[in-house]
Amino acid sequence: MTKSPSVEDAGFAAAKTLAEALPFIQVYDREIVVIKYGGHAMGEEEVARLFAADVVLLKLVGAHPVVVHGGGPQISRMLERTGVKSTFVDGLRVTDAATMEIAEMVLSGAVNKELANSINAAGREADVRGVGLSGKDARLITVEKAVKSRRDPDTNLESIIDLGFVGEPKTVDPQIVNALIHASEDYIPVIAPIGVCDEGQTYNVNADAVAGAMAAALKAKRMLLLTDVPGVLDKNGERIEQLTIAEARAMIESGAATGGMIPKLQTAIHAVEQGVEAVVILDGRRPHAMLMELYTEHGSGTLVKR
Repeated sequence: MTKSPSVEDAGFAAAKTLAEALPFIQVYDREIVVIKYGGHAMGEEEVARLFAADVVLLKLVGAHPVVVHGGGPQISRMLERTGVKSTFVDGLRVTDAATMEIAEMVLSGAVNKELANSINAAGREADVRGVGLSGKDARLITVEKAVKSRRDPDTNLESIIDLGFVGEPKTVDPQIVNALIHASEDYIPVIAPIGVCDEGQTYNVNADAVAGAMAAALKAKRMLLLTDVPGVLDKNGERIEQLTIAEARAMIESGAATGGMIPKLQTAIHAVEQGVEAVVILDGRRPHAMLMELYTEHGSGTLVKR
């Protein structure tokens, strides 16, 4: 009969893990880590609880986590509940005035505050607190209207598609985020992907794009894109551990990257080109995936770097 591990053995294993993490803890000490947390993972209560606990742990071991969240599924449910019809063009939600009102209510309201509250609950004993923000606060995110073009396969003519109130990050003023990061208290900024244009109109913004722009503005050491796949996969379905910018761009141009992975790679490329040391695309549903990526030699996603 195989003898089960003793409590003492389990304790030694835990201590060994902590000791092995020390070099990595020093690497990220006082460094900014921007985390994009997707809407699909946020719908699972246990995943959300573990995510909040891991974010708090990052803060306690010396890193400065900044969370940017999505909320597409939550917006869709609220639109359905309120009877507001929503249409998509090439996978992008067309956002009219009614849809924009719902999107802001869900993202800046329910989703943002619930996530900040989850961090508050996880960090209560250590007095680590989540602070909910949107891009409208303190002119954090200024946007310009997104322009989407589509080429007709029959006529080869290109047309411009009006997506409504969908924006792209134009400038990021990180003063308020830096103030929270470097405050004497342990605050974790939680940012909803809502922005305003120069004229003051509110726009919905892709959360990946917001995370990339935020990471660049904050000069983050790492940006983590949490998704629902293990990372970038090769033609055999195996996870690719590392990609250079050139290799990531080649995957997009060759068609090896498809669907939702294309904008994630584009965001990663842009962020690294803007000064972020590296971007990691990883499975946010996997327990402690962020900790494994940052604090072990194994990694848990696909790292994109220069």
